[in-house]
Amino acid sequence: MIFLVAALVGLGIVLVFIGLAAPDPSDTIQERLLEYSGRETPVTLEEIELSIPFTQRIIVPMVRSVADFITRFTPQKTLESTRHKLELAGNPYNWSAAEFMGFRLIAAVLLAGLFFLLFTVLKAPMSRRLLFTGLAGGTGYLFPALWLGSKIRRRQDEIVKALPDALDLLTICVEAGLGFDAAMNKVVEKWDNALATEFARVIQEIRLGKPRREALRNMADRTEVADVTTFVAAIIQADQLGVSIAQVLRIQSDQMRMRRRQRAEEKAHQAPVKMMFPLVFFIFPTIWIVLLGPAVLQVMELNVFGNF
Repeated sequence: MIFLVAALVGLGIVLVFIGLAAPDPSDTIQERLLEYSGRETPVTLEEIELSIPFTQRIIVPMVRSVADFITRFTPQKTLESTRHKLELAGNPYNWSAAEFMGFRLIAAVLLAGLFFLLFTVLKAPMSRRLLFTGLAGGTGYLFPALWLGSKIRRRQDEIVKALPDALDLLTICVEAGLGFDAAMNKVVEKWDNALATEFARVIQEIRLGKPRREALRNMADRTEVADVTTFVAAIIQADQLGVSIAQVLRIQSDQMRMRRRQRAEEKAHQAPVKMMFPLVFFIFPTIWIVLLGPAVLQVMELNVFGNF
């Protein structure tokens, strides 16, 4: 019974997560229209609704209703901070701030309910039951935030690693006669990573009429990577002062490569310290067992025979 309840609650959390990762409503409506127009015989609206996946019919509306409820009581500053963190993570699954907060609340309620049922079945004291229920609810509420933080760090590391190569390509394209916007477009065409996605967004904002300096500053705000901020500041300054962008790009490329080499050396120096823990607690005890195990057994046998 306990394992059945745990499995059902775990399945519920997975379904909620899949539901949040569903496509936008506009995409769903477009798919339904295409399906309706592609059939030779007319179908009813009920058949079209039943053809939609379960997550989009049940899970997504439930999460959005919870998100609307949370929006009424959540401070605007908290929602704005969550939205900014989602942008830093690359807008995973096209979540809004309210939907992410709703997912956190649903995960907290599901985990709290799971632990309450488990300790109820185990007939634990009420104090212990409430304690572990509260801890489970807090864990369910904090776990999505921890996941989002790790997503942000991975994306920032990806941008840092890709930036020197992107600057090399930008430098080559600009020196070959392309404009800076066209050079960024070449980076978008050649690569498919977080930095190329940001460049594509900058190009899109410029095409919509936003000034280049403002679009570049928005990219720096969306990434919060020191190297990107330095690169953007150098490009904006060169644009304002009339300095050759190709020369600025070459200098920035050399500096980024030097920084990448310094980061690699720093990680190499940190490796012995990080290896100390597994060496002391996992490898050394095994070596002692292998080396001293036979000697200990021989001493024990000598003691046994000596007693006789």
